[in-house]
Amino acid sequence: MVDTPPQKGAKQRIVFMGSPAFAIPTLDHLVKTHEVCAVYSQPAKKSGRGMKTMSVPVAAYADAAGLPIFTPANLKSAEIESQLASYNADLFVVVAYGLLLPATILTIPRFGCLNGHASLLPRWRGAAPIQRAIQAGDSKTGISAMIMETGLDTGPVVGVRQTAISKHDNAASLHDRLADLTAECLGAVIDGAPNSLASPIPQANDGIIYAAKISSAEAMIDWQQPADVLDCHIRAFAPYPGAWCFGPKGRLRILEASPMAMPAVPQTAAPKVAPAGSFLGKTADGAMIIACGQDALKITKVQPAGKTSMTASDFLNGSALAISAFLHPETSPENK
Repeated sequence: MVDTPPQKGAKQRIVFMGSPAFAIPTLDHLVKTHEVCAVYSQPAKKSGRGMKTMSVPVAAYADAAGLPIFTPANLKSAEIESQLASYNADLFVVVAYGLLLPATILTIPRFGCLNGHASLLPRWRGAAPIQRAIQAGDSKTGISAMIMETGLDTGPVVGVRQTAISKHDNAASLHDRLADLTAECLGAVIDGAPNSLASPIPQANDGIIYAAKISSAEAMIDWQQPADVLDCHIRAFAPYPGAWCFGPKGRLRILEASPMAMPAVPQTAAPKVAPAGSFLGKTADGAMIIACGQDALKITKVQPAGKTSMTASDFLNGSALAISAFLHPETSPENK
């Protein structure tokens, strides 16, 4: 249960928990305005083709800032619980930590555990709220600051920031904007205004949607879908894992595209009605035009397998893609 909220301007003793780059603006803000007595992040993991150990962004920031940093695999031990209690913290602030906090830990800090979640709760609870909001074609999203409970993103809300999702936003641009909004939102709450910790607002029982973790498999493009749906799909998975299909020389990631009206099919093309997934030619500025289930996509940036990203114009110059060629799994050399 939350006690008397912090007064505006009072420095709070904070244990910060976060892992990816998304959490760094909030940690940076708290270091400058409050007393961060310890930082917890996920342990470093091996990844990539060389299985190199990659540092966790929050851990790297904390180390450079001279903050005590701990990277336990989980928080389920009595030793960890005792360690956290020893800080006598006012708040535990959690941003994209990636580990569950047991119920016994939620009650340790004086004012409770405060979480910054990248959606307008209760919409998009869960692991991938940024990608799912873009994929669904949402016109807006935001940050919810909530008092943590044992349920997944179910806690009452004490602060909100909203932002529009533009037709040009992808997961990367929205990620960066929301990271800054998280710092702003949590900073205001911790400072005690405008919404105090004493007056949390329970989440609505309707409008609950879960944002499942994304995967490379689901990023595959289904050209039978309308162009506006695929536009959202491509932006949601850019830059990672990247929406993809198969070109004449293997897997092709589509990084930037926009919907357009279906152009007239060239007289040399057959059949006269272009099937979804067929290459219809290029625009005056060199972009690829691909037929969709409804309308077409103008593709401006791609990444062929084993290569760096490039403009669609450069890709076409090096691929000799024929009019009416198909971007389908069946056309991949791997499937012949």
